[in-house]
Amino acid sequence: MIKNKIKDLAENIFNDVVGYRRHIHANPELSYKEFETSLFIKDKLTKWGIEFTSCANTGVVGLIKGNLPSDKIIALRGDMDALPIHEDSDKPYRSKNHGVMHACGHDVHTSSLLGTAFILNQLKDEFGGTIKLIFQPAEELLPGGASIMIKEGVLENPKPQYIVGQHVMPLIESGKVGFRSGIYMASTDELYVTVTGKGGHGAQPHQNIDPVLIASHIIVALQQIVSRNADPRLPSVLSFGKVTANGATNIIPNEVKIEGTFRTLDEDWRTEAHKRMKKMAEGMAESMGGSCDFDIHRGYPFLINEEKLTANARAFAEDFLGKENVVDLDIWMAAEDFSFYSQVTDACFYRLGTGNKAKDTEYSVHTPKFDIDEDALKISTGLMAYIAVKQLGN
Repeated sequence: MIKNKIKDLAENIFNDVVGYRRHIHANPELSYKEFETSLFIKDKLTKWGIEFTSCANTGVVGLIKGNLPSDKIIALRGDMDALPIHEDSDKPYRSKNHGVMHACGHDVHTSSLLGTAFILNQLKDEFGGTIKLIFQPAEELLPGGASIMIKEGVLENPKPQYIVGQHVMPLIESGKVGFRSGIYMASTDELYVTVTGKGGHGAQPHQNIDPVLIASHIIVALQQIVSRNADPRLPSVLSFGKVTANGATNIIPNEVKIEGTFRTLDEDWRTEAHKRMKKMAEGMAESMGGSCDFDIHRGYPFLINEEKLTANARAFAEDFLGKENVVDLDIWMAAEDFSFYSQVTDACFYRLGTGNKAKDTEYSVHTPKFDIDEDALKISTGLMAYIAVKQLGN
């Protein structure tokens, strides 16, 4: 029975996968600079006799062809890049690169996909079809490695009918996984706003055009876009996290710079909101005697899990792990460049539980103390292999 064979192989390679993860975790690399990680992946694939090509500079695309007759193709994706965060840890595998950390679990995704590749490569006589392994760079930084790989043909030659990805989630207990069908994660756009006035002495505001005051009004007013223009049934988030004036207690600066993010789950509303934000900010600045440059860097689209594929993947997970270890996910307003794949082919993006209070692994991603319960690696490799084989045979 292939399920038991996969479980045995996952158990056999578990210690190796832990080692892969710790090596990658200790040697994190930022987006578009994953050179050593790429070489590490290529070394393992070469050792196992798995053919591969390079894509998007540091990306790696492997192919495993089953020996049974089938023309079905499924892609499996793991991202590789780290974040500019200084790790707060005394673990022996803590980051060796100052100020760079795998704080979003991409070390887990890459090492898990390596483990999955090993398992599938041992079972080529047990399935038909082709499995495309996508080791993707630069999930964390626009325009996103997924968009670049797609432009370079990662979803062609051969063209997969499905793509599956997984992502760590410390909010879910280690040993469990989570699924959601339909729209799951938000689009994301970066907002860069410059408000220009006329600086001068703080004691003579009548001789100046105060960009700090204008910027304050703009920040408050723009929330009306979410509270009064968006359909209340449609999640939207507008947040500003950086405001730079560079004046002083008695100096009104010439300009104020604001940076923020806008997220939603509908592409039509996303476009409309962009227009409304820009019009409101520029009009308000002009009405107060200043000017406003409202620059929107369009980011990732919303992520949608195709219903039939996701239902299948969930059923396979329940079979592999037990129904009690598969949970429902709520809508998540964070963003993921896996969404680019989901816009062009049937996709399923599920969550791998990594939380364990006893092991102190419940810290959120993107924080200096983030870590995982490594027992989750017993599931991450085998489950993805099982989903792939079962979907190819479905």
